[in-house]
Amino acid sequence: MTDPLRRRAAPLRMRRRRLVTPDPLLPREVPAGSEAVVVGGGIAGVSAAVVLAERGVRVTLLEAADHLGGRLGAWPHTLSDGTVAQVEHGFHAFFRQYYTWRSILRRADPQLSFLRPVGHYPVISARWPDEDLSGLPAAPPFNLLALALRSRSLSRRELTSADPDAGRALLAYDRATTTAELDGVDAASFLDRLGMTERTRSMLFEAFARSFFCNQGDLSAAELVAMFHYYFLGNPEGIAFDAPCTDHATAVWQPLWRYLTSLGAQVRTGARVTAVHPDGAGWRIEGPAATTTRHLVLALDPGALRAVVTGSPALATTAPRLHAQCAALRVAPPFAVSRLWLDRDVDPGRAVFSAVSGQPTLDSVTVYSRLEEPSSRWAAGTGGSVVELHSYSCAEPDAASAAAALRAELAVLWPETADATVLDRYDRLEATAPAFPPGTAGTRPGVRTDARGLRVAGDFVETPYLAGLMERSSMSGVLAANDVLAELGAAAEPVDGIPQRGLLAGVPALRGARGRHAAAR
Repeated sequence: MTDPLRRRAAPLRMRRRRLVTPDPLLPREVPAGSEAVVVGGGIAGVSAAVVLAERGVRVTLLEAADHLGGRLGAWPHTLSDGTVAQVEHGFHAFFRQYYTWRSILRRADPQLSFLRPVGHYPVISARWPDEDLSGLPAAPPFNLLALALRSRSLSRRELTSADPDAGRALLAYDRATTTAELDGVDAASFLDRLGMTERTRSMLFEAFARSFFCNQGDLSAAELVAMFHYYFLGNPEGIAFDAPCTDHATAVWQPLWRYLTSLGAQVRTGARVTAVHPDGAGWRIEGPAATTTRHLVLALDPGALRAVVTGSPALATTAPRLHAQCAALRVAPPFAVSRLWLDRDVDPGRAVFSAVSGQPTLDSVTVYSRLEEPSSRWAAGTGGSVVELHSYSCAEPDAASAAAALRAELAVLWPETADATVLDRYDRLEATAPAFPPGTAGTRPGVRTDARGLRVAGDFVETPYLAGLMERSSMSGVLAANDVLAELGAAAEPVDGIPQRGLLAGVPALRGARGRHAAAR
């Protein structure tokens, strides 16, 4: 039976938008002999490489690790029983509004046959009942109404007593206005204005904010509102998402590697780039795979990009804006991943993916043995389970300490794991995600830099269109490729996205509410 809220939402549903339309008068193919180098083999770099190689550009893709993928990468890990398992940086949700990234993935798998829907995904807590965010209507205000009616945390009293101007700001996303109003405010202060109880704030906002690898006090309120629009209030697909039914290497990176090589691209792993220097009309790239190129795309994580740019002295004069932007780049606190191979299964009622709120370290739990085929086979053969624990903004000093804290906090939430024996484990702690602290909008690099022929891509890059996480990476990579194609006289790759403005965009700030809160401060 169709949900009546969904029927009512359909006529007003925000629709997928074409953000970049190719010029039909320009050729698709580039001139013969065109070449480019892409540094970084994660989502951004591979997206750029795929688009360029398809148009006839001779692409060289350089990746420092021995595998592709960046924070979506996977690599082999041998268990004590001799089984070789692919381990990863952690669970990733493939949201359905990731139009650019899904388009790249369809190059290797047109049906996206490796993706499976993740239906029920609760927010769980040791203090309060679970909050289920699945199955909500897609469009505002019906999604908010359904959330208010269904939520076990959010009360109608909170909705009516919140600062109306803060509520307006959530529904009125507009890049320029939201940035001007809220970039200098931290997310914690903005959420204070909403007047939510501790329970509501914890169950509905904390888990969401931390999924961007930042604590609320260190995250720009403008970025929070932008991501709230992208994932909830302005998203025509709803907040449902999919996940791979096998490991990322098998599902994503091996097929894309094969696709690139079929187009004539060279993919070199173990090829760390240490510096880049102007070389006539092009660029000289230093490292194990030293080479020169006319067109260069740096698709690195923010720390690696900062190291390359600040380690390239000539850029201080040839690209002073880029040099200054990269020197100021901030990296988010470390994230921790602990994958456990347990001697028994967890409770059959546990969801495949659960967000966690209220724990000092643990932010999410994924039951991999109910998600991906290799882990399912291992669990079926042993009677055990494979569980992965994440901390998105981890304060622990090392991977072992983080793993111990994650394991202890899991036992509080899922008591059946307290006495389970850990047969194998893989623990990781690293800091490669971008930070979006208050006051930094407009200070990060854009795709096009002040050095001709040098482009930047990644999930921290200032793109002209709103996107988040994996989609921001892929979109920036395609936009970097489009900039190369424009210089070569070829048509752009089309780019789709969600509506770029909120339902109440253009509604002015409520001066009375703003004045009352200013007086209270």
